[in-house]
Amino acid sequence: MASDITGTKASYRNPSPSHAPTSGTTLLAAVLLILGGAMAICEGIAAITKDRVFVVTRHYVFEFSLTGWGWVHLILGIALVLAGCAVFSGALWARFFGVAVAGLGAIANFLWLPYYPLWALVLIAVNILAVWALCMGMHREADAGLTA
Repeated sequence: MASDITGTKASYRNPSPSHAPTSGTTLLAAVLLILGGAMAICEGIAAITKDRVFVVTRHYVFEFSLTGWGWVHLILGIALVLAGCAVFSGALWARFFGVAVAGLGAIANFLWLPYYPLWALVLIAVNILAVWALCMGMHREADAGLTA
């Protein structure tokens, strides 16, 4: 019994960097969420103002007005930035929220492909990488907790 008490006190004196509230992978995910959200906000604002950068296609299955798509990306971008900021806290709900919002962002950018293909592909990659980093961060932190 005494060895259990001293073992826990020793771990408080010399904390391991792998037992931090968030791992490096989770911090990467938070940064990716914030950057991807900022890019989506810019994309949304450009679409709402009907910038001439976008190609408006006809007879597209997921045909919304350019302004409608702009609002979708603006709202998702704000949600991505909020999720990224929340992930910095290390809360489990923030990670699940980040995975959900980044997944929705990837789907929205997939549907956005005909309007601006290169930008959409970049944001799909950023969102998928953020989902991967969030899921791997949870996995690594859970493994680090079991070995302690």
